[in-house]
Formats: sequence, C-alpha cells, structure tokens
Amino acid sequence: MAVLKKGSKKLLNAWAFYDWANSVYTLTIASSIFPIFYSSLFVSEIKTVQAFRFEFKSTALITFVTAFTFLVVALTSPILSGIADYVGNKKHFLKFFCYVGSAGCIGLYWFDITPEKIHLSLLFYFMGLIGYWGSLVFYNSYLPDIAFPEQQDRVSAKGFSLGYLGSVLLLVFNLLIVMFPEWFGFDISISNAITQSGSEAEINVALKAAKDLASFKAMKISFITVGVWWALFSQYSFYYLPKGVSSGHKVTKAVIFNGLKELRAVWKALKLNLRLKRYLYAFFVFSMAVQTIMLVAVYFGEEEISWGGASEKTMGLIVSILVIQIVAILGAYLTSKASSKFGNIKTLIVVNCIWMALCFYAYLMKTPMDFYIAAGFVGLVMGGVQSLARSTYSKFLPETEDTTSYFSFYDVAEKIGIVIGMVIFAFIDQITGSMRNGILFLFIFFLAGIILLFRVPRKKINSSN
Repeated sequence: MAVLKKGSKKLLNAWAFYDWANSVYTLTIASSIFPIFYSSLFVSEIKTVQAFRFEFKSTALITFVTAFTFLVVALTSPILSGIADYVGNKKHFLKFFCYVGSAGCIGLYWFDITPEKIHLSLLFYFMGLIGYWGSLVFYNSYLPDIAFPEQQDRVSAKGFSLGYLGSVLLLVFNLLIVMFPEWFGFDISISNAITQSGSEAEINVALKAAKDLASFKAMKISFITVGVWWALFSQYSFYYLPKGVSSGHKVTKAVIFNGLKELRAVWKALKLNLRLKRYLYAFFVFSMAVQTIMLVAVYFGEEEISWGGASEKTMGLIVSILVIQIVAILGAYLTSKASSKFGNIKTLIVVNCIWMALCFYAYLMKTPMDFYIAAGFVGLVMGGVQSLARSTYSKFLPETEDTTSYFSFYDVAEKIGIVIGMVIFAFIDQITGSMRNGILFLFIFFLAGIILLFRVPRKKINSSN
C-alpha cells in the first residue's frame, strides 16, 4: 500500500470515516438503548443490585462505574499519547482501544445483574466506554498529522457529520428492531391455552408481554450491531492512516511520565495568564454539571417519568435522544451567532443560566411532554455550550506552537470534572433514593460557573497570582 501524502483527499476521508465507525457507540449504547435495557432488568419497585460487596441503587452503580472509567481515561491518556508520539505507533493504540470497545459492546449481549454475573457485565460496560474515549484521544491527535491547518476545520466538521449520520442510521435500524421485533423474525406468539380460553383482556396482556420480551432480546442484538459496525467500518481508516514515524527508541520511565510533565508545565504557565486561568476554573465547574446531565439524562427519563408502558417508554426515550441530537446542531449555530454579536463570555453566562433553569424544571417534570420539552432545551444549550467552551479556550491561549499540550490539559480537566460530577450525582442518588435530588444539586455548579465567568477579564492580563 502506497503511503498517502498529508492533505490528500483520500487520507482526509479515511480519517473522517472513523467518526462514522465509532459514533454509533455514543448514540446507541451510551445515550439510548443500553440505559433502557439496563433499567428494564430491574422489575421490582426497589431497584437495587449487589456489586463489589455493597448494595447499590441501580442508577447509582452505573454512574459510579462511568465515573471510574473517565478517571482511568484521564490518568492514562496523557501517558499513552506521550508514548505513542515518542515511539511512533499511535495507530496500534487506536486499533487497541477500538477493538476493546467493540468487544465490550458485543459482550453487553450477555449483560446480567445477578450476583454471579454482575462484575463481568460491568467489565463489558467498562470496556465499551474506555474503548470509545481511549480511541478518541489518538483519533483526535491524528488531525495535525494528516491535514494542513487550513484543512483541519473542514475535515473535522466532515468527521462530525459522518458520525452523526452513521449513528442515526444505525439507531433508527435498531429502533425498528426493538419496536417491531416480529418484522425481524422474533417470536411474539402466545400459548394456545391463553388464545382458546383466555378473555380478550388476558390475550392482550399476554401479547404485550410476548412483544416486550421480544423487544428485550432485540435490544441485546443491537449491542452486537454496534460492536460489529465499529470494528468493521474502522478498517477503512486503519488501512489508510499512517502508522507514525518510528523512532526506534525504547520506552523509558522518562518517556512514560513525559505527558504528565507537559501537563504540569501548562499548569505553571496558567499562573501567568489570569484570563485563561479564570476561564478554566469556570469551565471546569460548569462542564462537570453539563457532562453529568448528558450522561444520566436517559436513566433519569426512564426512572422519573411516567410513560405508561414499556413500549411507550422505549419509543419516548429514543425520540427524545434524537430530538437532542437534531436541536444540538441548531443550538451550536445560534450560540455561534450570539457569541459573534455579544462576545463569548456573555453568551456562556446566558447559556449557563438556561442550564440552571433546566435543573429546576427537571426536578419538577413528571410527564412525557415535560421530558420532550426538556430534551429540546437540553439540545439547544448542549450543542452551544460544548462548541463555545472549546472555541473560547482556543481564543484565550497564549501565542505558542505547543497547542497540543494546552488542549491535552483541557481534555484532562474536562474528564476529571466528569468524574467529580458523576460521583457527586451518584452519591446523592444512592443516599436519597431519587435522581431528582441529584439533578437539582447540579444547579449549584451552574451558579458557581456563572459567578466565575463574571470574573474572567475581558482583555488579556498577565498575573503571577
């Protein structure tokens, strides 16, 4: 295979296509079908599970495991990326995390909450999550290697578009399997005894139970489709992406901790840039609340909203996820327009005020319509706050060629914030028995973020304080 030149169309397309491959994880497993499947495993009113010698509330357990996964990614990503850059084999790391994540998704087919199987089940969940986020570290680091500066915005947007399109296509396919399992060969028949001697009401109940069971099996199949899709379509990217320039150097102790040293150097440099330092404080605080809400939204909707029946719940939650994804594109556009007119900080303050109001609204909502309205507003501010937060950070960076270290610091700070936010939310959920209290508590982080944003200087000020 000929090595493709930097900036070539085929190479750029191969890089962007990995978004098509891996984005199905976030939409189908992280955001929609797996949370519904996980919640359906708990049939009693009291949803608890035994794991790690403790009794957990079901949603608290999955939140704790998610937080632990992000902690692992935050601690290892700067080390592994430093090793990959030094040795010149980042494609090996990208493949490794891709296949770990794909295997984890397929393993979710056997997910079970019984004491004998819960730990292996959680391992599969951990593998999928760390595979996605771990591969993303190396995938993003390829961008300056394969594209020239003037090409990077365009090819990055293309990757996002391909990821959105691919994930929605597979989700719609899986939704059809879950909602209409009989179309795909799943058995929804009932016994002849009920058909012949049962009343109309008993027959309807039996038919509904049979279809719910078939839908449950279809959800398990959807996890396999995600794993196969991810591993299969990533092959196109793996074929054309460069391995990296092999240095022939051995990995030493100094190399292992080189990434952490770079993060420490950025932290020291922040002390001389008051505006960037104060902005990062604000970002760290409001981002932990934003990311926590995004990660627990479907679990919250499943547990706290009165949907009526299982099929209505499944359809309602997945429709809500699609609403969030679609509206998020509009939100990013409107936020970009607002920031160009009013400035980044002022726009971020308004967006955080909307998030703060959503915390109160979420605490009070009960009906599916309430949840749909919340989903619309979440999508509107989700797309805006993520894109604007990163672009604001980029604008505040000092004049330096080492932007990679600064963005590595940004990513680690974001993930540490997720860990803190998820752990706090899980503790409140576990102790109080209600996710509503956890959502309401996140109001404090948005309020603190707003206060910290007001303290960000409008102009660059150097300071040693």
